[in-house]
Amino acid sequence: METLTMYTTAGCPDCRRAKTFLHERGVEFHEVDIEKDPSAEEIVVKANEGKRKVPTLELAGRYFACSPFDAEQLAEDLKIPLNP
Repeated sequence: METLTMYTTAGCPDCRRAKTFLHERGVEFHEVDIEKDPSAEEIVVKANEGKRKVPTLELAGRYFACSPFDAEQLAEDLKIPLNP
């Protein structure tokens, strides 16, 4: 799998759920806190049609939000198993 980037914020419960989901399946990702990186926040807003949605994930140039967290959708989007 290409490098997965997850744009997050520190207090986001959906971000925590997504990170746990990926860790349980052994999926490595690079995390970027958009509250600490204004350019990352711009990426998220642009990718989500003006909305600041986290987590937003990027894989191979394709962006998708996972807010609210949906395990089935995330597994489908990343082509990984739903259950560890």
